[in-house]
Amino acid sequence: MIDKTSTLEKKQIRTEKAPAAIGPYSQAILVAPFLFTSGQIPVDPSNGQLVEGGIEAQTRQVFENLKAVLAEAGSDFSKVVKSTVFLKDMNDFGKMNEVYTSYFKEGILPARSAVQVARLPKDVAVEIEMIALV
Repeated sequence: MIDKTSTLEKKQIRTEKAPAAIGPYSQAILVAPFLFTSGQIPVDPSNGQLVEGGIEAQTRQVFENLKAVLAEAGSDFSKVVKSTVFLKDMNDFGKMNEVYTSYFKEGILPARSAVQVARLPKDVAVEIEMIALV
C-alpha cells in the first residue's frame, strides 16, 4: 500500500544524445525507481534527420536513442521491465525482433507488446517506448 502522505517526485530527463522532443512532451520522466521513456523514432540526434534504410537501420537508431535516454537517467537495457513496439507494418516484426534481441544480451527480457499502427510520426517504420528501473 502506498503511503498517501508521501509525495512521489517527477524529474524530467533530457539529453542531447537523443532527439529533442518535437512536441509537448519529455524524452523521459523519472519517478524513482521507475523511468518512463517517450516513444523514440529513428531520428539521428546529430543532425535531426530521419535515418535512411529499412526496418533494421531504423530499429537500431531507435535503440541508440533509447540507450542515450536510459543512460542519462542512470539506467540501461538490463533494467528495462516493459517495452512497447509500434510498427507501421507487422511484416517487419521478424527483422525488428532481430535488432531488438541484440540489445538485450543479459538478464531477464522485459515484458513487451508489439502492435501494428496505421501511422507513426514522420511516417517512420518503428517507434519504441520503455519503462525501466533506475
